[in-house]
Amino acid sequence: MKCPFCKKKNDKVIDSRLANNGEVIRRRRECLKCKRRFTTYEHTEEAPFMVVKKDLRREQYDRKKALAGLIKACEKRPVPLEALEKCVDELEKMLEDTFTKEVLSTEIGEFFMRRLSDIDEVAYVRFASVYRQFKDINQFMSELKILLAK
Repeated sequence: MKCPFCKKKNDKVIDSRLANNGEVIRRRRECLKCKRRFTTYEHTEEAPFMVVKKDLRREQYDRKKALAGLIKACEKRPVPLEALEKCVDELEKMLEDTFTKEVLSTEIGEFFMRRLSDIDEVAYVRFASVYRQFKDINQFMSELKILLAK
C-alpha cells in the first residue's frame, strides 16, 4: 500500500478491525519510511450497479456522485457527514438485497428524498428542487405545502 504522505510502498499493519457490520475491514498502517500512520479500508469487489437515467442512458453507479448530491443539498446545514454516508449505505444495501443490477435514477432520487425529509427539511426541499426540476415558484410552493402537511 502506498503511503499517502511520502508515497513509499513499504508499510506494516498495526491493527485490523471489522467495520460497517462486517462488510469492510479497517486496517491501521504505519509507513516504515516516514513513520506516519494512515487507515485503509478493504471490501469485496462487486459487480457494479447500472443507473438508468431519465433519457434511458445507462451509467455505472457512483457512490461519490450520490454522496456529493446529498452533501450539496445539506450545504451550510447542521447535518453530519455520517448521516449522509449512512443514507448512501442504506441505498446500496437495499440495492444489494434486491439482487438487481440496474436501478432507475428516479428510484434513487425518491429514496434520498424520503431520507432527507427525516434528516433535514431544508435539505429535502433543496434536493427536491433540483431532482424534480422546479420550473417556477408554484412548484416550489406545492412541495412546501406537502412538507408542511406532514
